[in-house]
Order: sequence, then structure tokens, then C-alpha cells
Amino acid sequence: MTTDRPNLLGLTPEELSDALGVHFRERGEPAFRSRQVARWLYEGDVRSVGDMTDLPLSERKALSGAFRVEEPEIDTVSISRDGTAKHLWKLSGGEVVESVLIPTGRRLTLCISSQAGCALACRFCATGWSGFGRQLSPAEIVTQYRASARWALENGLGAVSNVVFMGMGEPLANRKAVFPALTILNRGYGLGARRITVSTVGVLPGIKALAERREQFRLALSLHAPTSELRRELIPLEKRYPLDQLMTALEEFIRGGGRRVTFEYTMIRGVNDDLALLPRLADLATRVRAFVNLIPLNPIPYVDWKPSPRGRVRAFEAGLEAAGVAAAVREPRGRDIEAACGQLRAARRPDRAGPERRLRGVSAPHSRSGPSAPL
Repeated sequence: MTTDRPNLLGLTPEELSDALGVHFRERGEPAFRSRQVARWLYEGDVRSVGDMTDLPLSERKALSGAFRVEEPEIDTVSISRDGTAKHLWKLSGGEVVESVLIPTGRRLTLCISSQAGCALACRFCATGWSGFGRQLSPAEIVTQYRASARWALENGLGAVSNVVFMGMGEPLANRKAVFPALTILNRGYGLGARRITVSTVGVLPGIKALAERREQFRLALSLHAPTSELRRELIPLEKRYPLDQLMTALEEFIRGGGRRVTFEYTMIRGVNDDLALLPRLADLATRVRAFVNLIPLNPIPYVDWKPSPRGRVRAFEAGLEAAGVAAAVREPRGRDIEAACGQLRAARRPDRAGPERRLRGVSAPHSRSGPSAPL
């Protein structure tokens, strides 16, 4: 792949207008040429400058010499019995990243990646176990949306309605690319800010920076434990940005109005599903009016943990609702195609998990309130 020419798909609308304005002015072309190109990119779904057929051939050749329109190649497509479709995208330099299309009723959610792998090493996450490759560029993030949306329409899934940055990587550890990508999706492709959710395990400066943006993007905190002590055993970043500081930042985030916070809570048998943890979880959710997604663990390689029993998951849901907290159980999707974050890449790139990780099991930390009783 050539990388010397800017990829038009990675420029924000303002950057695109400026770059094209300079290009066409230097060529003595009218200003409307820039608007023509923008329409082709955002509405025409072109995959090359040569497809912009209302530009004169000479201008297409000149534009191709200065810029490129480049999407990742499809490495693998896996389709689940439940309709979930997972793409593995081949990037320059040999890296691969995942995106997942999840149809639910009238909604089609696209889960996209922000990094090739992840350096945060959350103990229950396949992406973390496969290691960190590199940061993605704005174009590599946006083109997951662009190519997936096209594939969805061509294969009868309809239009993408929601985008979640819950794929591979920690989005707020790659703000240099994620923030422009948010702008491109919102102002370029017209995807409403409230239909875009950014997930984080708790990168405090990133939460504060997202709060400063005027758009009402959603935020999901990968909580997974309601006490800092237990959370440290699951999420190493908790040591750097403890839960009390994160909650203060979330309060600032919702203060602007119109913003919604979701707690993601992966339920792991004997680890974080003790009913004694319920009051603390409910208190945290009430504090920031968070919706709680209860997610039975999707088993991953290298880790012996198991999902909480269905009865325990339902008990958590009922307990939260009794405390006035909106909650739902997110049923596992695409297990037959390894659709949990990082699973397909881990299978495709087993070399990225060190031998000590591939071979040794991981014992479950116990909550300090005592082990769970089976239901």
C-alpha cells in the first residue's frame, strides 16, 4: 500500500474542505469541485477517485496523484447462526483488526476497533491477551464503518443505525485518531452523536476530553467490579485511575445534559457475581444515572473462568431494578464464530500471546465479601 498521499477518508470535513480547496485552486478549478468530492465520499460511497465520474478525467488523474481513497482488505468474514457478522480486516504492515455487525430487531449495531490489539491487559479480555500491535489511524477506524455499512446493505442486513467503539483496543488511549473519527462519522456521514458510544476501561484524561466536546456522544464504562479492590484484580488500569476518580469524571461528563453513561459488567462465576456486591453496584449506577449491561462472560482462550449461572445473572438484574437502576442482560452473540472482542484475531495470530500466557491458567480472584454461592 502507498502511504505518501493523504487518505481522503481520514480527513475531517473541515480538513477535507481545506485540502481540496487548496488543490483545486492551484489547478484553477472552481470551488464546487471540493463539494463534488465530498459528496462522492460521504454519499456516493466511492472506493477510488476514478469512480468520481462527474469530475473531468484530467481532474481525476490529478486528484489521484495528490490523494488516495483506500479501505482495508477483508481477511475473513464469519457469520453466526444468530445473524451476527464479524469481519477481520487486513491493514498495512500485516496487522488485522475486527469489527462486528450485530442485528437486533430494527437496530443494526456496528462494533469497531480503535487499536490493533490492546496494551491494557484486562484479565478477561481476548484482545488484551493477544497483545498490542499499534494505534489505528482515523482512516483505518472510519473505513471499518464505511466498508461494514456497504457489506451490510449488500447482504440484506440494512443500514447501520448505531456505532460502538467496543472492538479491539482502548479508544481513549488513541484519542489522536478516535476524536477525528468521531467527527467524520458524525458530521461527514451524518450519524447522530447519540447513536455513537465510546467505551473505556477508565482512561481518566480521555473521559474529561470527551466531556469537553459539544456533541452528545454516549460513554460506556467497562466497570466489571463495583469496588476498587476487586476491580484492580481484573483491570490493571484501576491502579492508575481509581474508581472514585472515575466516578467524579463521569459526574462531570453527564453535567452537560443529554449525555448517557452505561456500565458494562461482565459476570464471571465466583469472581464478581457475589450478591453482596449488588448494593455497591446499584449505588454507583444511581450516582450517574447509568444503565447497566450485565454480560455473561464469553469464554476466551488461555483463561479458565466461566460465565455466571443464568440464575445469578437474573438475580443481579432483579436486584438492580429493585434499587431503581435500569439494567438488562446482554445475551452473548456470535459465540459460534468467536465474536467476542479479540477472539478471531487471537485465533488468527496465536503468536501474539506469549507462551507463558498460552500455557498457564489464571486463577480467579475472590471478592472480599466472600465467594458466590451457586444457584
